Amino acid sequence: MRHGSSSAGQARDFQPLIAYGWTDEIAGLFEPHVEAGLVPGRIVRVDRGRCDVVIAEGAGVTLVHADTGPVADPDPTRMPCTGDWAALSLGAAGTFVQAMVERRTAVVRSSASQRSEGQVLAANVDTVAVAVSLAVAPDLGRIERFLALAWESGAQPLVVLTKADVAEDPDGVRESVESVAPGVDVLVVSAATGEGMDVLAACMGGTVVLVGQSGAGKSTITNFLMGRTAMEVQQTRGDGKGRHTTTTRELMPLPGGGVLIDTPGLRGVGMYDAADGLQQVFSEIEALAEDCRFRDCEHEGEPGCAVVEAVEDGVLAQRRLDSYRKLLRENQWIAARSDARLRQEQYKARQAQGREGRANMMAKRGG
Repeated sequence: MRHGSSSAGQARDFQPLIAYGWTDEIAGLFEPHVEAGLVPGRIVRVDRGRCDVVIAEGAGVTLVHADTGPVADPDPTRMPCTGDWAALSLGAAGTFVQAMVERRTAVVRSSASQRSEGQVLAANVDTVAVAVSLAVAPDLGRIERFLALAWESGAQPLVVLTKADVAEDPDGVRESVESVAPGVDVLVVSAATGEGMDVLAACMGGTVVLVGQSGAGKSTITNFLMGRTAMEVQQTRGDGKGRHTTTTRELMPLPGGGVLIDTPGLRGVGMYDAADGLQQVFSEIEALAEDCRFRDCEHEGEPGCAVVEAVEDGVLAQRRLDSYRKLLRENQWIAARSDARLRQEQYKARQAQGREGRANMMAKRGG
């Protein structure tokens, strides 16, 4: 494949990547990498330090397996992720990710480890579609968690209420979910009957990541949108919880245009530096707080608290305020833990530099 340095050459060479989200803007970001002889591609899957990357080849695309060693970083949020645009070196010694284009957006949650680190679920997405099953009563608090992460990512959230064919009152649930999702469209769909799927398909422009708990119907939705069985589907348990059908995050171009990233079911949705996202999700509380007597009001009963007054007057639901407090405390806790970990890592780095400096000095004296 020839890699010209002109914009026209890039557009011609990498045209097949348009189906995977390639744009003129991305082409411009890749110019220095292409001039250095590297090959642009988009990461479609990551597994144990290696990733599958789709690159342009002739009039089509091909999938290559690349080693991420050259861009390895102790910070997990800086490691290659599904949706990233990567610059590759192809050679007899192997294929390696040499650089990544700066992400436009990234969906990040706190990891399951005790190190207060983040985990990137998907990168460079335009829409975060939160799948929620109507087979059981939706957990509004969990939906608020997902929406906070979605807003924080920089993408536009979308709530997809699935399995409408088994719900007793789907419209009633939609209204309830809309009350905790300001500024977010809430769709009611059924992949089994096709209800609402045309509207959902129309929302699939750009790159969309599908997130939610196991059993939310993500794989079924993916298969419907793909027009084929792209993901295995397993029967949901009686309690509404599913089995983890999807085991890795995978990026797929949709037949009707757009790119879909399906993700494994998430048991935990921890906050990770999501202060802005929480402000978006609880925008009515943030607006009420403007009228509190004290700027640092924590809405825990301080005199002149407009938020507590709104609860007492029935303007704001107590559950909503409780959820806001809980998620805010969690986010503050993880931020403090992250700051402490960063300070510790910086201290260790300074210690190592000091030891290296003393060793160099001793070597010079010995010489």
